[in-house]
Amino acid sequence: MKDDPTLPRQPRLRAWFPGGSLLWPLAGLGALLLFNLVFATGFFRLELRDGHVYGTLVDILNQGSKAMLLSIGMTLVIASGGVDLSVGSLMAISGAVAATAVAKGTVPFGAAVGAALAAGGFAGLCNGFLVAVVRIQPIVATLILMVAGRGIAMLLTDGQIVTFEHPAFVFLGNGHLAGLPFTLFLVLLSLGATALVMRRTAAGLFLESVGDNERAAALCGISGTRVKLWVYAFSGLCAALAGLVATSNVKAADSSRVGEMMELDAIFAVVVGGTSLTGGRFTLLGSLIGAILIQTLTTTLYNLGLEPAIAPVPKAIVVVGVCLLQSSRFRGELSGWLRSRRAAA
Repeated sequence: MKDDPTLPRQPRLRAWFPGGSLLWPLAGLGALLLFNLVFATGFFRLELRDGHVYGTLVDILNQGSKAMLLSIGMTLVIASGGVDLSVGSLMAISGAVAATAVAKGTVPFGAAVGAALAAGGFAGLCNGFLVAVVRIQPIVATLILMVAGRGIAMLLTDGQIVTFEHPAFVFLGNGHLAGLPFTLFLVLLSLGATALVMRRTAAGLFLESVGDNERAAALCGISGTRVKLWVYAFSGLCAALAGLVATSNVKAADSSRVGEMMELDAIFAVVVGGTSLTGGRFTLLGSLIGAILIQTLTTTLYNLGLEPAIAPVPKAIVVVGVCLLQSSRFRGELSGWLRSRRAAA
């Protein structure tokens, strides 16, 4: 079916990644990079060793890949008017499932990865059932699995740290392709597939309709229950993939540490990227930029010698600042205040 020439055409990038303006997250990221250019020696230095590219910038993208994967699923959940606090625990569960299977050598690696992804997707589906069918508030429904998920992961590993040296599993989080970390290609593949479904099928329209006004969507024949079920299942799938990467990074399934506090970084990334917490319109590209911004800020703080226990404070300040600048009402009030100050002077 050809496009109607009488209708206004959207820019191709906006058609794939609509939503709030990307100006402020990009400005925040640019300010951080400029700061490091001036004050951090060697921040932009890249080295080629054994055909692989190394450097701080590559480390930021590699380490931020977990938050990027989580933010893809979290974007759709927030667009539906919900939130998923359980993604960190789902990372621990998927890592425990895969590491236990690989360490015991009872199943092939492909089956272990499939089981881990299925576990994440099923757990996400359970979240969706509590939210869409039982009608529990999303923050409460996902908090249940956030707490219980760690216990499930500990049961799977018998409370131990399960280590492994499986080459394929290690490659998943530590390997390189075309000189770059393999995790970047996982992120790009996940982003491309999600954007294709959201912007080239009716799924994106259904999601935005339910997020904007679920009752009106129901009157149009769109099932909010079905939309929320698959959205939470997809978030669980993204969390499972991030858990496989995190477990592969350290070559071990540490159920008490894998994915710890990652749900907050994912939510921060989505909000900073321009997706509203009230649901409706969303931007996948903005969420990825938000994840990169947060990882760049974290790396910058650590390079400055700031202790990990203190680092969340300036991170929160930056997140709040970017969110305020995205608010048209705040910008309008700030402009009015500045004009009144100039007039008084």
